[in-house]
Amino acid sequence: MTEQPASPLTYEQATAALTAPGGFFELATEDVLGEPMQVFVNRPRSLRDLLAGAVEKGDAEYCVFDDAGERRVLTFADTTEQAAAVAAALAERGIGHGDRVAILAANCPEYIVTFWACAALGAVAVCFNGWWTRNEIEYGLESTRPALLVADRRRLARLEGDDPGVPTIVIEEDFAEMAAAHPGAGLPDTPIAEDDPIVLQFTSGTTGRPKAAILSHRSFISFVLAAFLIGARDSMLSGAAPAAGGARLAVFPLFHLSGMQSSTVTSLLGGVKTVWPMGRFDPTRVLQLTVDEGITAWNGTATHIFRLLAEPGTDDLPPEHLTAVAIGGSASTPELIRATEERFPHLVGTFGSGYGLTETGGLVSHATNAMLREAPDCVGKPLPGIEVRIVDDEGNGIPDGENGEVCVRSALVMLGYWENDEANDAAFLPGRWFRTGDYGNLHEGRLHLASRLRDLILRGGENVYPAEVEQRLEEHPAVAEVAVHGVDHPTLGQEVKAVVVLTPGSVTSVDELVDFCAETLAYYKVPAHVEFRDEPLPRNATGKVVKAVLAGDAEQTFVEE
Repeated sequence: MTEQPASPLTYEQATAALTAPGGFFELATEDVLGEPMQVFVNRPRSLRDLLAGAVEKGDAEYCVFDDAGERRVLTFADTTEQAAAVAAALAERGIGHGDRVAILAANCPEYIVTFWACAALGAVAVCFNGWWTRNEIEYGLESTRPALLVADRRRLARLEGDDPGVPTIVIEEDFAEMAAAHPGAGLPDTPIAEDDPIVLQFTSGTTGRPKAAILSHRSFISFVLAAFLIGARDSMLSGAAPAAGGARLAVFPLFHLSGMQSSTVTSLLGGVKTVWPMGRFDPTRVLQLTVDEGITAWNGTATHIFRLLAEPGTDDLPPEHLTAVAIGGSASTPELIRATEERFPHLVGTFGSGYGLTETGGLVSHATNAMLREAPDCVGKPLPGIEVRIVDDEGNGIPDGENGEVCVRSALVMLGYWENDEANDAAFLPGRWFRTGDYGNLHEGRLHLASRLRDLILRGGENVYPAEVEQRLEEHPAVAEVAVHGVDHPTLGQEVKAVVVLTPGSVTSVDELVDFCAETLAYYKVPAHVEFRDEPLPRNATGKVVKAVLAGDAEQTFVEE
């Protein structure tokens, strides 16, 4: 493949050119929630505005769902028409601006239509984790009090026949009739403000209870435009024209920000077809879909991409069939990048990296391939319109190069946690600076993370907070002490490990504790490893368990009394 000539522009020059006055990505400072922030001037003011524009793309395919070989298609026009019809049906049920509609389902066309119906109506989509067990579903219903639950049979069955306590639309039984009740309905004209909420996205917390981050129309639209800006800047720097046509693989759950923002909203504005394999991830089937549906971009976690590369059929793909491989939802690794570049040599030099949280609207910084070659441990530079500062324990700014807590301010950052004043007080510094809980430094404009949230386990794209698993194990009568941490896994990134100290005289087994966790925790939170320990857990002078000792990352150097 002929290499593209290097761009004469620097990263800063390309950014300045794209965001200059008069350009599509022009930036201006405006008041956002009482604070001055940079925003894109040429932005839709709500997701409904974005949805209305999709009609212009007509019968082009927007989402293709592969359901065990059955092809279920939403065109761009279909999506707008069905969302308008479902919005009318929701309004008929008394659901209006600001009301919450919970969605508990696998990835399916009905999920996407329900989301867009909420966006059109000014309602709020509450995205329940599709892996939740009964206890977790009940907590979600009690804490968010939705006006309606849209659920598939399989997940509704986890309530074991109990009434969810909220009007319910069963997708397989009720949805088609609801969507057909208002043919030809137009999009609602309810006023929607930019900072009105659009989703409640659950994210685990160190207390062990999931918290619902409130994200706004402004946040979603800012993400989409920032994502387009990254693509435009990369093309400008590489000298290569953006890849035209083709489809994108979509494997992230719709209850994840990656599934909702990148695969659903960004593709609608970009006019890009996304292909959604339904059910369990099957690399053989995905390879077939790559050929049949013209997929030219693989998007997935490191686990997904590893499994695709290991599939024998990958060698049968034409050498330059793929134009991009993107890793999200979990950290990439040098091994994965090397394996991908060996199989697809034309992608050498195309990999970037980034950093973001649900609470920051999914984006904070982005690293080009050139940045990673200069500083492999960096997560890039803050994107235009996103401010990053590093603070000490008192919230004061500290000099470049010194480690402190990473704080973020931008139009993408969440409005706050749903009905959780205590968590909000802890999460924000004055001026709407969000405290990420991650530690790092800024050096020459690049962000380096010294440590992520120390307890967070990243398992195959899912976040597991040890506190939640520890609380469950502590309910077992044989458990006196427990500490949960992550251990490396070749394809999942990390697995969950529990270190357990039993009460004197008690007897239990690994299988018993695993089964005990599985009763109330989603499968990915259940420990894959359990270690029984005869001596007490290592603690520091303040009594906190030192998990780095258990994980083998540090020696116990303090004196025990």
